[in-house]
Amino acid sequence: MTTDQTMADQAATPAPAFVPTCDLFDRFKDDARYLLPGFRDFGAVTRFSGAVVTVKCLEDNSRVKELLATPGAGRVLVVDGAGSLRCALMGDMIAASAVKNGWAGVVIWGCVRDVAELARLPLGIKALASIPRASTRRDQGLVDVAIELPGAAVLPGDILFADEDGIVLLTAEQTVALK
Repeated sequence: MTTDQTMADQAATPAPAFVPTCDLFDRFKDDARYLLPGFRDFGAVTRFSGAVVTVKCLEDNSRVKELLATPGAGRVLVVDGAGSLRCALMGDMIAASAVKNGWAGVVIWGCVRDVAELARLPLGIKALASIPRASTRRDQGLVDVAIELPGAAVLPGDILFADEDGIVLLTAEQTVALK
């Protein structure tokens, strides 16, 4: 299946209504995957959910910029930036593009910048930290691949729930039970 087809399938999957992460974990127990603590909120939205699209990149936000410029349909972009604290993978202009295109949120295992502007955007944004240095675009990065973030594997098409308590991931099949 092509990346375009995978993304079209994910966009066609309606995002479930938001459910608090503590309630999800209580309901699914060991079948729920969760990311380890360390992610901070940077967007004006602190509670969000949606089907996952993944990017794996190291200090190059080319794929992040490209994806967030496409229709988000309420999805969440999860970025494996290898936990790098050396540069930002998203700033205010890319985040504004995500808002314009209907993305529910962005989770970055790495850094962001333009924090004051991000805090005003109606977008869920979780990342490790902020740094003023932008990434260097080298047209690198992988889209819609399985990634491993601290605490859990993240797969394209998973359903991500994020709030002030943390980040929980369920399969699309598990979320059917929530309806």
